[in-house]
Amino acid sequence: MLRSFVREIEIIGNDLLRGGFRAFSSVSSRRRLDGKVALITGAANGLGRATAQEFVDHGAHVIIADIDTTLGSQAAEQLGPTAKFVQCDVAVESEVAAAVNFAVVHHGKLDIMYNNAGITGPAVPPSLAELDLAEFDRVMRVNVRGVVAGIKHAARVMVPSGSGSILCTSSISGLMGGLGPHPYSISKHAIPGIVRAAATELCRSGVRVNCISPAPVATAMAVSGIGEVYKGVSREEIVGIINGLGVLKGAKCEEGDVAKAALYLVSDDAKYITGHNLVVDGGFTCFKNLEFPSLH
Repeated sequence: MLRSFVREIEIIGNDLLRGGFRAFSSVSSRRRLDGKVALITGAANGLGRATAQEFVDHGAHVIIADIDTTLGSQAAEQLGPTAKFVQCDVAVESEVAAAVNFAVVHHGKLDIMYNNAGITGPAVPPSLAELDLAEFDRVMRVNVRGVVAGIKHAARVMVPSGSGSILCTSSISGLMGGLGPHPYSISKHAIPGIVRAAATELCRSGVRVNCISPAPVATAMAVSGIGEVYKGVSREEIVGIINGLGVLKGAKCEEGDVAKAALYLVSDDAKYITGHNLVVDGGFTCFKNLEFPSLH
């Protein structure tokens, strides 16, 4: 009798295990953004381009909004029939408004707005005493004013529908000082604050607002910027420098890591998350090792 009982338990356990695997497979293979319409600024290359691919793979219709007409058009063509390109300089509010209108005209709605476009400013950071405020203003127009414009015009169409997800790209340079040029660091510090301020109001309309703060990723922009600092160093060496900044053994921050974080935050899997800054840095900003001087 005991042997029969044990056998029944084994059969039930195996059935549950198989059912669990089937359920897991169903969840892992499902498309999280089926039927969603997403507008991504700065999506012609880099993190924006990788995220556009991730969104398309999960069933979204994606509008690539970028100042670069050549790369933007190429990206849309490569992504296939569910992607479109619209020229957009986020420093110009009317162009941000037009990009949002483009999404609504072509798809009848806007479910996701990803304010990703950004610039670093001068690669070699001057001292504060030598800071060019015209250059500072240029960085702030793109990285801060452009984000606010994106939130404003996304909210214009999302609030009446009672739903939507707005996402912004910040940086670990917005969490710690000394990781980038002053204009860039200041602009990235502003973004989590903008997100919290916007989330406070928009949550009442069912619209979520979040941001991502990634560690350095070896994108074309990052490689070019660091190349200005390390003159004469090969691209491979610069990529090695960037990847060597991580602290999580056996891992490096890649474009796909940020794209997957974006996918999570804009999907219904994160339906109860708003006003959040998701830090994708492998623990870089969690601690600082103390280096004691040698006593000998």
